[in-house]
Amino acid sequence: MEPVRRKALVDAALRVIGDHGSLAVTMSDIARQAGVSPALAHHYFGSKEQLLIETIRSLLRQLRSDTVAALKAARTPRARLSAIIRVSFHADQFAPKTIAAWLAFYAEAQRSEETRRFLVIYARRLRSNLLADLKALLPADAAERIAEGAAAMIDGLYIRQSLKSAPIGIEASIALTEDYLNALLATASPSPRSEKGRPHRTTQGQMT
Repeated sequence: MEPVRRKALVDAALRVIGDHGSLAVTMSDIARQAGVSPALAHHYFGSKEQLLIETIRSLLRQLRSDTVAALKAARTPRARLSAIIRVSFHADQFAPKTIAAWLAFYAEAQRSEETRRFLVIYARRLRSNLLADLKALLPADAAERIAEGAAAMIDGLYIRQSLKSAPIGIEASIALTEDYLNALLATASPSPRSEKGRPHRTTQGQMT
């Protein structure tokens, strides 16, 4: 039962954080949501801080798993770029509770080195995935510039979901990011690799 209860507590933490819109929740709040006692929650995680760290690890693991699956299904560098964009705006990632949790963790990263480290892992992984396929299409300097811009656009559109008065939907967010890529790819010079038609393989970073 331990893996089941640990997952239930992580899922409950995500829901409670989403409802509160911050990490100012208690172990009792999370335990109540999970239907267990606070003592049992402490038994499995030791402290609220450790439970919150496991929650962000869970979000990152799911995002990485979805990205790996999407990249395996794509056959060309351009198709893989589209796959990365679509995964970033997947319905699960766009759930209100998930958006609220991500924003809460970003705020927490200002004081928690461990939380900041996990968010840096996410940012580096997103940039690396974009850059790997852009380099197959463009010279390195152009690929790096566009990767930074695309990553910033993905994060910015995601954060705008927190603006309840003017949310941008999944398909609209995907379309805006695709338009950005298409416009820059059309004006940038192709890389020697893409002109020669050499095969390209993307690699995935590992999360510890």
